[in-house]
Amino acid sequence: MSRLVVVGSQWGDEGKGKVTDFLGQKADVVVRSQGGNNAGHTILIGNEKFALQTIPSGIFNPHIKNVLANGMVINPKAALTELKNLEARGITNYHLYISNRAHVIMPYHMDLDGAYEQFKGSNKIGTTKKGIGPCYADKANRIGIRMGDLVNPDCLKEALENTLPIKNMELKMLGLKTYTVEEIFAEYVNYGKELKKYVCDTSLLLQEEIDANSNILFEGAQGSMLCLDHGTYPYVTSSSPTAASVPVNSGIAPKYIDHCVGICKAYTTRVGEGPFPTELNNEMGNYIRERGHEYGTVTKRPRRVGYLDLVVVNYAKRISGIDSLALMLFDVLTGVKELKICVGYKLDGKEINTIPATLKEYSMCEPIYITMPVWNEDITKCRDYESLPAECKNYIETIEKYTNIPVDMISVGAERNETIIRRDVFKK
Repeated sequence: MSRLVVVGSQWGDEGKGKVTDFLGQKADVVVRSQGGNNAGHTILIGNEKFALQTIPSGIFNPHIKNVLANGMVINPKAALTELKNLEARGITNYHLYISNRAHVIMPYHMDLDGAYEQFKGSNKIGTTKKGIGPCYADKANRIGIRMGDLVNPDCLKEALENTLPIKNMELKMLGLKTYTVEEIFAEYVNYGKELKKYVCDTSLLLQEEIDANSNILFEGAQGSMLCLDHGTYPYVTSSSPTAASVPVNSGIAPKYIDHCVGICKAYTTRVGEGPFPTELNNEMGNYIRERGHEYGTVTKRPRRVGYLDLVVVNYAKRISGIDSLALMLFDVLTGVKELKICVGYKLDGKEINTIPATLKEYSMCEPIYITMPVWNEDITKCRDYESLPAECKNYIETIEKYTNIPVDMISVGAERNETIIRRDVFKK
């Protein structure tokens, strides 16, 4: 048995969906522990593409228990819509469990999210405007509404009566529409009725699975550089996507985490604002963007593209304890005219190998590059490491040299079988 954490080692969108789907075939339980429907996983099964935002990727396997844990914020309307869309496409046999301690995204959260972005003007964060940040803010302010409240009409009404006066003052201050308890209750009590069969104490469920020696996969959302504490603040998400956050956000003890896989795109991308030292605002960046279909799963926004940055990967290693890497979208680099890897930064004339805390300093960092040999061979048919071109092996071994992390998985295409396994990180 194994308890395996999958984390993004960059700014998200690294290809975690494919890895969690691939590794999930050996899992008994798949857990999402943070974030909400601001995160997107795209999963290709045969000729069908599925875009998940709230639901764990184990939903496609009828034997897997899928858990939305206490650290998540959940939009009940969006979750139900996602489930109904899956069911319409034949995904009807699944097991889903939602923590009674997870917080609920309410309509005023989405209103406030959009208003905050507008008022920030040129300093906007670039959020998805899904209400994630305001919901987490209410959680910290202790005026949030939880799933346990949602599925109990009396608790829901009481929670709304306590919270809504505060939120209405905030809405009014920003010139937004206010709400009545009656109108929100009338809508959300029905969501609670539909979701009640899934809601339980998922911390207890996970402890029972641990005691039963089950294989548990903790599915990451976003990426380490978007961590509220350790990312490029304030251009971050409103929770921590690191492996360190998994125990508290799932209700298990830290000692139960066995292994951490860092998902690393073969280049670097980010969505939204903020510093990006290796960004390519040129023909090369456009080439990689189009070959890699680099557009947001949730937002559809074109992603910013740059060369692979190993300072970022090493930083993610430090804050998440990454044991092995899964190198994603490697085939996208086939045919590029010039290929580089960032192995350090220069700041104020000095070489550094970490991420500065302030945006001003990070924006001043100049990447230190090494130039890599390019390749033109089609690698999508490669199924073992030895069949890769020498230039590809050189690229992988350079990553291992500068990070001291083994690259145990290599994705050479979007399909499940277009994956090279050098070491089984999730033993059944």
